Amino acid sequence: MAGDLTDADAQFREWMLENLQRAATHFGLVLAGEPRLGWMDRSIGALAHRGEEQFWLRVVSENKQWVDGDFWTGNLDANVLTGLAKPRVLDVYEWEEHRQQRAEVLTLLPGSPCSRTDVLRESLELSDAWWTELRRTVDVIASTSTDRVNADQELVSSRIRQRFGDSADPVVPVWETVHGDLHWANLMRPDFGLLDWEGWGRGPAGTDAATLLSYSLLVPEMVERVRSVFGDVLESESGRVAQLYVASRLLRRIDKGDHPDLTAALAANAEALL
Repeated sequence: MAGDLTDADAQFREWMLENLQRAATHFGLVLAGEPRLGWMDRSIGALAHRGEEQFWLRVVSENKQWVDGDFWTGNLDANVLTGLAKPRVLDVYEWEEHRQQRAEVLTLLPGSPCSRTDVLRESLELSDAWWTELRRTVDVIASTSTDRVNADQELVSSRIRQRFGDSADPVVPVWETVHGDLHWANLMRPDFGLLDWEGWGRGPAGTDAATLLSYSLLVPEMVERVRSVFGDVLESESGRVAQLYVASRLLRRIDKGDHPDLTAALAANAEALL
């Protein structure tokens, strides 16, 4: 958790550590291992145990005006999805102190994340069974009925037009349920597993395939494998729109400092779709 931090950043991280310890105390858990901070330091998680039982303890912190959205309860809501290799939320604790905090105790998946960062920067040896389970999982999610929303037409149109102007038709022809954040830090190996279900909900068909492809663009052999697994999805009209939407979303994050080395590859992939 080291790095070049302002005093305010360092203080916020220390406060997030205190939140994690508060949650552990509430649940009667003992923290183990190095805590991991999430995107923009808005969440923190660590291994925790109670006797011989091990769990993942996660705390997310938000300003109160942002806690009414679907993302706030996404991990717990995802308990309705069964038969998939994913964490299950066992308990929840919320409190308010400056901001709103939500702590979740989750079951622990075996293995380790495929990458320490969302973007993949080196090739991975993953079994055929792993790729088969990835595709099955995405298909099960897609067919799951829910009122949750990951992205609607207004958001998709706004993002695509802001980035690509009138050169792309942003109308989504097919909608489905999506995980919404299918990147390499959320995927486990050697056995397949999928983490972080905050944002799952209805979105453009092909969003998950488009997201994984976009985060793979720096490793050509992984791009080839993703395309081989999701070719039917990515080559559809909805898949084309999904790729443009994901590209516009990621380029927007790049503008704010995330993954600058992905810029050229994302722009080139999007250009080929226009």
